Amino acid sequence: MRTDKSHYAGAEEMLARADYPAAIARIESASSTAYKPKDQVIYYLDIGMLHHWNGDYALSNEFLEKAEQSIEDNFTKSVSRAATSLLLNDNVLSYAGEDYEDIYLNVFKALNYLALGQNDDAFVELRRINNKLVQLESKYDKMAEKLSEAEEAETEFRPGKSPFQDSALGRYLSLLLYRNDGKWDDVRIDLDKINKGWRLQPAIYPFSKPDFSAENQRVSPPKARLNIIAFSGLSPDKTAATFYIHTEENLVVLAGSSEDYLGRQRLDGLDAIAWPDIQAGYHFKFQLPSMEKRPSHVTRIDVSVVNGGTTDLQKIESIENAAEETFSIKKPIIYLKTLTRAVVKGLASEQAKQKMTDGMGDGVAFLTRIATDVLTDQTENADLRVSRFFPAEAFIRELHLNEGVYDICINYYGADNTLLHSDQRTGVHLEAGRLNVLESAYLN
Repeated sequence: MRTDKSHYAGAEEMLARADYPAAIARIESASSTAYKPKDQVIYYLDIGMLHHWNGDYALSNEFLEKAEQSIEDNFTKSVSRAATSLLLNDNVLSYAGEDYEDIYLNVFKALNYLALGQNDDAFVELRRINNKLVQLESKYDKMAEKLSEAEEAETEFRPGKSPFQDSALGRYLSLLLYRNDGKWDDVRIDLDKINKGWRLQPAIYPFSKPDFSAENQRVSPPKARLNIIAFSGLSPDKTAATFYIHTEENLVVLAGSSEDYLGRQRLDGLDAIAWPDIQAGYHFKFQLPSMEKRPSHVTRIDVSVVNGGTTDLQKIESIENAAEETFSIKKPIIYLKTLTRAVVKGLASEQAKQKMTDGMGDGVAFLTRIATDVLTDQTENADLRVSRFFPAEAFIRELHLNEGVYDICINYYGADNTLLHSDQRTGVHLEAGRLNVLESAYLN
């Protein structure tokens, strides 16, 4: 079963021109056709994020809450049935979400609550981010253990590793809330966590750390703080890569190297797996899903305030990097599960072909074997399901202005400093002593 993405046609162009109502209409019209019952998590994420971009914050949270609950339920079910579902293609199972989706939906729920003036609820969402990151690796240990118990398992399943322990964006939002409550020691702790994240998570934060000197300053009336949070680009898609395996006596060998797929997550022993009683000379193929970044056109963002000057924003989060990092944790599990399934089904197919072609003429037997190969290949397509409307990157800047009403413009630039988009906001009210957050996005 292939992953159908035809309903996304034209959606990126709608987002690029900030026509969120049109994108919402497109997804809603496909809700009962493109999104099967097993794909409901993707629908909740897609429509929830689109409502966020459209400023429908309460409605966005309704769908993101459904997504979060369904992700938890579906993952729990997937663990409980792991030992009995080793031969089931992931495509036929209920989608349990990617880990970055499960983490960042809480970021956007928090932003929704901030926009609604519900700061305490925003705090709850930010704490959930930290809890999920702490449990990120251990959640797959149980799944690996269950899969290793499966009758078809010929080697031990082990998840990969990830250094992702803290989201700088999540910590930044937490910092803003603590500071708004005057809890400066908690502000210091969040800043320390951000600094630590830059040191220990270089794969996620390969860019320069923002300057937080403005966030550390004490500001008194009539001065007010304005916190700009801007998003650009779109989160990664999934693509399929085809791999080939052949058999030697009592051995299954990957043609190539598992390092091509697992990278630094490579686990010893996965290029050649001992497989008792298997004969030499079989050849099978299988597909594996990979995260593929969708390049953003944005290279720089600045904010311009009428009579207040222009200032560049600073990148604080690469959601696309986090998506790749968290996906790598389960890559060894996906790899070994898919390889095992391909071998077991391939052997069964060979045996079935032998029985079917016994007594047939050479020509008819040849065509029958080809038809059986096609049917086997069709059951082994990679699971390419993933939501489409999270951003790729996040940027921030804090400005200190006299309280009042301002016209503000967030400008997005591309190559050669070409202006791609201007998000113009008129009549922005800044109040001293309160949290003033202005969110912007150019999803291109």
